[in-house]
Amino acid sequence: MMEISEDSLFQSVKEIIRQSREKVFRIANSTLLLTYWQIGKLIVEDEQQGKERAEYGKYTLKNLSQKLTLEFGKGFDESNLRNMRSFYQTFPICDALRHELSWTHYRLLFKIDNIQKINYYIDEAIQNNWSSRDIKRQINSLAYERVLKHKKSSNESIHSVLKDPYIFEFLGLIPTVPSKRKRIKTNHRSGQNSFRTGSR
Repeated sequence: MMEISEDSLFQSVKEIIRQSREKVFRIANSTLLLTYWQIGKLIVEDEQQGKERAEYGKYTLKNLSQKLTLEFGKGFDESNLRNMRSFYQTFPICDALRHELSWTHYRLLFKIDNIQKINYYIDEAIQNNWSSRDIKRQINSLAYERVLKHKKSSNESIHSVLKDPYIFEFLGLIPTVPSKRKRIKTNHRSGQNSFRTGSR
């Protein structure tokens, strides 16, 4: 009985710790995404204030990176600041961010130059609980392009089926042609029937 009780207690405590860690991770991840989005927004807005892009990228981001690194340590190198800028430019609406995805997910996504493709990978990653490695593998294997190709071939197959005259006949879209015996030929000159209906 003692072993059963101890094991039950252990499982209960373990579950509490697991849930708490997941909660902390979700909060930390959401905060990280919001922080990087806001930094990206500030960089873009500062860049748009009449500054030359080349000069800005060469000096301002480098100086900002050095100051932030001295103040906060790793995570604010020039390359990551550029990523934050791209993050904001690709996802300019903060409320549209999906917090189920991590910063590593988003770093892969904003390198894609097609918004439909981005949305496809976002939906699939969330629905299938893809890790960053999973989504990278799917992008490299051209999963989106393969889905489009499959949809196109399916549509072509449907169109070829619908071209079948039997389908139109079944749907009542082809008018029924009267039989020859029921057709009455008319004399083009007189406008009268070309056969006699009977003697008087």
